[in-house]
Amino acid sequence: MTDDLVAALGPLLTAEAAAEAYACGSDPGDLEQTVWLRLLEHLETHGPPRAPEDWLRRAVRAESRRTRRTTRRERPYGTEPADRATPTPELLALADARHRALREAVARLPGRCPRLVQALLSPKDLTYREIAGELGISQGSLGPERSRCLGCLRRLLTPEVAPREARG
Repeated sequence: MTDDLVAALGPLLTAEAAAEAYACGSDPGDLEQTVWLRLLEHLETHGPPRAPEDWLRRAVRAESRRTRRTTRRERPYGTEPADRATPTPELLALADARHRALREAVARLPGRCPRLVQALLSPKDLTYREIAGELGISQGSLGPERSRCLGCLRRLLTPEVAPREARG
């Protein structure tokens, strides 16, 4: 009985999940898997649905609505929760790789940019006046120069750092 139901509903569920997944920002496979679980729960508690195709369409839409509501309510953390705890070797390795990529990109910057960005990233937390004095440039030109250097740095890092994608 269950095998026949799964075989009969499989293509319909695949099509319905593919159609609804984009609207709710979900993966069609995830949506399909969740509806299969709902069907198993329904079979345990109520037996087979009277109109399986209609039940399946309603279940896909209900899961799609639930996913949209969840996505709207969820807010990403500024940092990963694991980053706040004692760093694991994996987190330390990832942080080291990010810092190494940043240092390499800063070294490839043109002109005075490497020294300027290193001064901006300095753990000494230098003021603009101190940075301007150290680099031998006027404090007024520091802002525009910093903007140009950060633009160059952004272009250098773009291929190495994946942009954050909007959810949903």
